[in-house]
Amino acid sequence: MRLIPPKISQRLAALHPDHKRIARGAVWVSLFVLLGKLAGATKEMAVAYRYGVSGVVDAYQLAFTVVTWMPGTLVSVIGMVVIPILVRLRQRDAADRALFLEEMHGTMLMLGGLFILASVFLGPLALAHLAANLSDETQQMARQLIFGMAPVALLAMAIKLFAARLQAEEKQVNNLLESVPAAAICCFVLLWPKGGVIAPLLWGVLLGYVVQTAWLAYLARQADGQSARPRWSWRSSHWPEFYQAVGVMAIGQFVMSLITPMDQYFAAQLGDSAIATLSYANRVIALLIGLGSVAVSRATLPVFSEIAALGDWARARNMALKWSGLMFVLGGGVTIVGWFIAPWVIGLLFQRGAFTAEDTVVVAAVFRWSLVQLPFYFAVLVLVQLMASRNRFGVMSVFAATNFLAKLGFNLLLVPWMGIEGIALATSLMYFYSLSCFLGLALWLGREGSTV
Repeated sequence: MRLIPPKISQRLAALHPDHKRIARGAVWVSLFVLLGKLAGATKEMAVAYRYGVSGVVDAYQLAFTVVTWMPGTLVSVIGMVVIPILVRLRQRDAADRALFLEEMHGTMLMLGGLFILASVFLGPLALAHLAANLSDETQQMARQLIFGMAPVALLAMAIKLFAARLQAEEKQVNNLLESVPAAAICCFVLLWPKGGVIAPLLWGVLLGYVVQTAWLAYLARQADGQSARPRWSWRSSHWPEFYQAVGVMAIGQFVMSLITPMDQYFAAQLGDSAIATLSYANRVIALLIGLGSVAVSRATLPVFSEIAALGDWARARNMALKWSGLMFVLGGGVTIVGWFIAPWVIGLLFQRGAFTAEDTVVVAAVFRWSLVQLPFYFAVLVLVQLMASRNRFGVMSVFAATNFLAKLGFNLLLVPWMGIEGIALATSLMYFYSLSCFLGLALWLGREGSTV
């Protein structure tokens, strides 16, 4: 007996091989992300059990944001720029590729060291502005965590480069290893003896990032055969292309990166526990995003880059529009289902120990409005990979910068009216604006016609 109707089976068999590559990559990413996010959800459950929505969680979220904000902004840009370069270098001289990678590793170590110093000396100043309305105890814990977690800035840089090397080879196991810090935090929080307040969170983060970095380094070398030896020079012929792309994108991405601390600032104005409430809702949203859009976006970029390198822009564009539409529909379905089961999901994940039924009601309300972003976010992330494969970094930077302005405007409008739920809805409206921009650009660039 046929499990798949003949007509559907024939249509699947007739799909272009590149569609199948994307689907195969997305399946592996989804599987690894699911396992990784389950570890992340377990970590959040452990944190909720031990700390609830107390000031400890506020302090941890603020400190982590301060330490990872600038490195996270830069690596998001570098990853998008480096992967297309590495894909093209697969067809060139091995020595050329090795030189670029070794110099890239040296550059990442240098920048990571600078970010550690920035966290130690400038982090407390940033905290003073972000946490002005929080209690003195919460601010003190956040300062201690900033000093302790400063090495994460360097480790995050190394992790992104190793992950980019794996993605360029269409190896998706790096998505699974993103769960290592969460698993370490979970173990430390549950097993740490009573008396340590922030110590379990601090040591869990540090050990988790160290293990993830070492593991990715080994896997990256196995995948592409290149060493991770750092070289402090810039003799590779690919640096001008890299500088130009990163320089253009970094401006918009830097402005875009202000959204997380901006949201935490708006939440802090609402008093203690608001940041923790927003964080719990965002963690569940991150799980859904990881299973959907991240899977497809990480699977599409190497494929789009290879097609673009062959000069067949029309095929890449048509393929991206189809996947974007599919992801929009998928995101809409998740939003509808998630809206109705939100209280049950939040209660199942967090309601135990210090996390009460009242906390469940508040977090579920924020989570519901966060769900609205999914169809827009799912769809736009595919189009972002398309533009990256064609080196449209200038217009991507402009869109990213205007996203921040849109988010700020929506926050100013909605937070006084809706409170913390307004922050979540403002994010959804920002991604609607972003999708409109990228879809309009893709359609405009396709005026020359396309075939798949």
